Amino acid sequence: MSFLNHLISGISLGSIYAIIALGYTMVYGIAKMLNFAHGDVIMVGGYMCFCATTYLGWPAWMGVVLAVIVCTALGVVIERLAYKPLRMAPSLAVLITAIGVSYFLQNAALLIWSSNPKTFTSVVTGEALSLFGGQMQISKVTLVAIAACVVIMVALMLFTGKSKVGTAMRAVSEDKGAAQLMGINVNTTISITFAIGSGLAAIAGVLLCSAYPTLMPTTGSLPGIKAFTAAVFGGIGSIPGAFIGGILLGIIEIFAKAYISTQLSDAIVFAVLIVVLLVKPDGLLGKHVSEKVKGAVI
Repeated sequence: MSFLNHLISGISLGSIYAIIALGYTMVYGIAKMLNFAHGDVIMVGGYMCFCATTYLGWPAWMGVVLAVIVCTALGVVIERLAYKPLRMAPSLAVLITAIGVSYFLQNAALLIWSSNPKTFTSVVTGEALSLFGGQMQISKVTLVAIAACVVIMVALMLFTGKSKVGTAMRAVSEDKGAAQLMGINVNTTISITFAIGSGLAAIAGVLLCSAYPTLMPTTGSLPGIKAFTAAVFGGIGSIPGAFIGGILLGIIEIFAKAYISTQLSDAIVFAVLIVVLLVKPDGLLGKHVSEKVKGAVI
């Protein structure tokens, strides 16, 4: 029973990582940008839901909707102001800008809400599911997180594979120049991608704070880094890869805490990532893409 309890906890945590990683992989897969401010958008989503339910007295579902709307708009604003001017800039410039945006969001939250941790009230209520005569307890937050992760992954795969906007996203991912020549608005497509990724970050932020009910300006930093690790683990740019990477990362972290050391659990997670990338550099489901350099294919 102990093993199964840890496994369920790992899948629950991994589902939250997977939702965040799906946002990372969408942005990288389409725009070829690493949005390291993504973790702080998670924090903004948590604060929006907290303010709606605590200060305004709104029901939980309205708090979630507000968080998604605000984070979606924030993602578009960040893309237009910080990343769009750097569309043709070196990747290092984009990376430094992303770190700057991350610190800006953290310090803005620090000024608005202070550094004092807030106690987040879970948006998911109800008694835990009891199995095996009460030996296994599965919380409603766990069930909602797992269900939301699966639904989001399936919806994203259908969206990118079947819809007109999804087709445009895949075209921009392959070749921005050719996509523009075919009449696709590249800027709008990238903005939509950021909007979707930021909306997912809001959902992940609400679920994360519901499962671990402490909210502060740095809440999204470490989960954001771990979710990026999950995206790389599964193969960044791959939607199923982000899902699998997130789930595996959550399971590894929980089992490392339970059976090895709580202090070393994060180190073990990143060590596993290093081993995987040494064996399979493109991640579990990543595809190797050849690059042309001075006429030669490498």
